[in-house]
Amino acid sequence: MRVEIELGGSDTCIVRLQGRFATGSDAPYLRGKLDELKASGRRKVVADFGDVPYLDSTGISFVVSCYTAMANAGGQFVLSRVSARVMEVLRLTKLAELISSYPDEPSALAAIGGEAGRAADRPA
Repeated sequence: MRVEIELGGSDTCIVRLQGRFATGSDAPYLRGKLDELKASGRRKVVADFGDVPYLDSTGISFVVSCYTAMANAGGQFVLSRVSARVMEVLRLTKLAELISSYPDEPSALAAIGGEAGRAADRPA
């Protein structure tokens, strides 16, 4: 499992998730990534689940922690490209009722009033 935080516009970022989120050694890694996300100062976050085939309690905990951190900071946290299997887990846990999900990154960014702006934060 891998998590990449891609900074976008002044208040936007994309959290790109890859692989299986499973119980075990992933929890400390995910806590570190959550700390990194909080430290970025971004408050409009899109979590891209396009490369996540499976989600268990460790992954659910990460999603809830991200959502809570953004909500407590007055921000927004939405999901994009969620597979049917992961969406079923989100439905069973009632998270699908709480966290909005969009079919692709542009529609998720539009929903939170964000911008991709990737090049703006990269050195020339």
